Formats: sequence, structure tokens, C-alpha cells
Amino acid sequence: MLSPFWKHFKSGTDIRGVAIEGAYGEPLDLTDEVVENIATGFAGWLTKRTGKPEEQLTVSVGRDSRISGPRIRDAVINALTTSGVRVIDCGLASTPAMFMTTVDLKCDASIQITASHHPYHRNGLKFFLPSGGLEGSDISEVLETAQEFANNPETRKKASMPGALVREDYMAQYAARLRSLICEGVKAADYEHPLKGFHIVVDAGN
Repeated sequence: MLSPFWKHFKSGTDIRGVAIEGAYGEPLDLTDEVVENIATGFAGWLTKRTGKPEEQLTVSVGRDSRISGPRIRDAVINALTTSGVRVIDCGLASTPAMFMTTVDLKCDASIQITASHHPYHRNGLKFFLPSGGLEGSDISEVLETAQEFANNPETRKKASMPGALVREDYMAQYAARLRSLICEGVKAADYEHPLKGFHIVVDAGN
């Protein structure tokens, strides 16, 4: 059973926490150690789900532009590669793009480091399989494993050889995919400029 500390990280089908210090009444709790336990827990959960050992898994990792993103990314990648998982670091990426890495890059899963609409000092982890996002019950299982690792660090798996780390500018591929879909869907006379003449408003507030 999850302790109150670990249970409070669950936010529906995502994981959320306080990622930087300075917010009144909200102490930092999404520490490197917590993140590494969660990422290692996810690797173990994914092994059970897919039937593959960690050494045969490939997981992509992306992040949004929050200032805590690079720190959390490093902790996630360190935990996964230490477990033997091959990691594709996609850098700055959108959440829909990270899901599509399970299709285009044939990843067994993807992790997006984001807190969606939450304030700047918070951050979190969002997980995808090729079939879609994790369910709330899946998140509970990941957190239960993370809690076990926190209580018994010696049980955390350490591969004899770390998993490989590859960097990929996937957003360029994803943008090209979207452009192709729009061009093909509109089939304008000027095929390469399907939105020519339109006045488009973009709300970039989030």
C-alpha cells in the first residue's frame, strides 16, 4: 500500500510534484532520488508488462520548457540506463510528439517530463505505451515499486552494462509529419502552402 508521501505524487494518470524550491508552503519533493526511484520503478513495471528484460527495452524521454526539466531528465535517464534500458533523449518536445515516438521510433514506451498547466515550480512525468497513456492503476503500481526501492535501495536493479543513450531531434520529424498530413488533407491548388490566404490565431499561453 502506498504511504501518504508516495500517494500524493499520483495525479490521475500522471505523476506530479514540487520540482523547485521557493514556493511558499510547498517544499521540494520531486527530488533526484524520488525521480530515479520512479523511473526505475517504471522500468520494472514495463518489463512485467512487455515480457522483455530491461536490456531489451527502448524508452524515449522528452521534456517541456520548465526550468526543472533538465534536472529531472538527467535523473530519469540515469535511472533507466543504470537499469540497462536503452534511452532516446528527444530533448524539448511536445506531449503528443512523445507519444508518437512509440510509433515512429518503435520505442517500447515514452516518458514526457511535464506538469501541463500547473505552476512553474511543479513538474511531473507522463508515460506512454504504443497503445496509449498509462491508466491510474498503472501509475499506482509504478509508485508502489518506487516506494519499495526507496525503502530497500539494495533491491534496485543495476545492469552489468548501462543501457545506451541516443539523442534524437524528433520534433523535426514530428513537425514534418504534421505538415505532410495538413498538405495531404487540404489538397490545395498550391499543395505546399495549404493555408495560404488564411488568417490564423494561435493561443500560445500554455
